[in-house]
Amino acid sequence: MEIQNFYKLLAPRPVVLISTIDGNGNSDAAPYSFIMPVSQNPPLIGFSSVNTRKTLKNIRETKEFVVNIPTEEILPNLWKCAQYSGNERNDKISYANLAAEKSGKVNVPRIKECMAWIECRFFFEKEFNDRVLVVGEVVECEG
Repeated sequence: MEIQNFYKLLAPRPVVLISTIDGNGNSDAAPYSFIMPVSQNPPLIGFSSVNTRKTLKNIRETKEFVVNIPTEEILPNLWKCAQYSGNERNDKISYANLAAEKSGKVNVPRIKECMAWIECRFFFEKEFNDRVLVVGEVVECEG
């Protein structure tokens, strides 16, 4: 195995939908599997993103995001969110036949069909060669 593929040994990994909005309030959602709890006190969660993703751009603009925990039943919908980059298609949430609903403490909508939600405010980021680690402070969770 090539050393760059080390992460494939860490399988299976959870897959989440991260929802964001841009500066104009347009929503987006994208699946991520490079996600982890970072700290309990303060409550922090992190994920790794390619630098060109709309998710990262939106978080940099609005400083908020929601980690949506899907059920097995909506996995086909989740994969529809992965078919297009947010830069290629607007409103991937409705394209995937999912519904956005108001979150409790952030302006970013959560995905109604998910079983749990973690609302976050941007805490910090760290750039690497091919990825950016984004860490958010958990401000609300439900599930």
